[in-house]
Amino acid sequence: MNNRTPVGIVGAGPAGLLLAHLLRLDGVESIVIETRTREEIEATIRAGVLEQGTVNVLNETGVGERMMREGAVHHGIYLRFAGRTRRIDLAGLTDGRSIMVYAQHEVIKDLVKVRLEAGAPIEFGVKDVTLQDLDIDSPKVRFRNAAGELCELACDYVAGCDGFHGISRPAMPSRRRSEFTRTYPFGWLGVLVEAPPSTDELIYAHHERGFALVSTRSPQVQRLYLQCDPEDRIENWPDERIWEELRARLATADGWQLEEGRIFQKGIVAMRSFVVEPMQYGRLFLAGDAAHIVPPTGAKGLNLAVADVRVLARAVTAHYRDRRNDLLAQYSATALRRVWRAEHFSWWMTSMLHRFHDDTPFHHRLQLAELDYVTSSKAKATTLAENYVGLPLD
Repeated sequence: MNNRTPVGIVGAGPAGLLLAHLLRLDGVESIVIETRTREEIEATIRAGVLEQGTVNVLNETGVGERMMREGAVHHGIYLRFAGRTRRIDLAGLTDGRSIMVYAQHEVIKDLVKVRLEAGAPIEFGVKDVTLQDLDIDSPKVRFRNAAGELCELACDYVAGCDGFHGISRPAMPSRRRSEFTRTYPFGWLGVLVEAPPSTDELIYAHHERGFALVSTRSPQVQRLYLQCDPEDRIENWPDERIWEELRARLATADGWQLEEGRIFQKGIVAMRSFVVEPMQYGRLFLAGDAAHIVPPTGAKGLNLAVADVRVLARAVTAHYRDRRNDLLAQYSATALRRVWRAEHFSWWMTSMLHRFHDDTPFHHRLQLAELDYVTSSKAKATTLAENYVGLPLD
């Protein structure tokens, strides 16, 4: 089966789905292919902290109704260290900007729904995806569809939105790309808990036993994280050990209590920073996790994907509407400016809050001094706040 479309999009994660949505609103057709089923992508539970700009994009393009109804707006975050809790007033330091706690898989559900309701194509459950002729005017995406039929999709452009482990980035010749990586010597143990909220805003906790994070999924379900060895096995973390660590790392002198309940999901994720340069080759453009990974401390992953595809959608639209190719040529440079800013912020937050394997008492005291400065200096707090809520998209 052969097809033709202006833009072939590989991957139905947030980057691919939002790119397809933005292009459709601008009158540019695309076809999205995804190796997983719809059920699988909608059931892959991932947390989500949405920047103000991301919230605005979803609302302005008609996919924010459920987010505004079910998400939780936070105007600040708490930093907890040395048994004390101090608040960073995000809204007060950034002229009213805030964050939205709304899970990534919920964003995916909303984007899938609006695309299917519009009758726009998504091919789920495809296999054997390859990219061909990326350096000529008519690149091709080849794959087997869910029925096992061999398909070829001829495109003007290909958007690689298939994540860190996808096929898009390796399709770029190795001699034409540079990769920058840092692997952190720790991971996060994340749990979902049936319990009422312990806090009205996220708590980032620094402790000599390691980092901890308290978040909220819904009024009935809470998401909690612990720093751990990335090679550890989940079997080594029975519920009582998890609660013991959380109580210790989150303890304060003011009587604050962690709400506890039934843990119904556990998982350990490794942490890395990664960037590929450039984010384009020939007619292939990378977006989202296919091009960069950030540690979750700065809550930037999903938001960077949104920023990427907003730049890419405008560039593609300018090509078809105005016959301008300058924005396409500048896509990588434009996107990478924001990517490296987010990489630095995520590295800084991670370095300030986590215990490293080679830590000394000296380094521990430096972290405490920095946290004290961040929470007592308006200038330093503003730096954290404006990066956390997200730099303006325009």
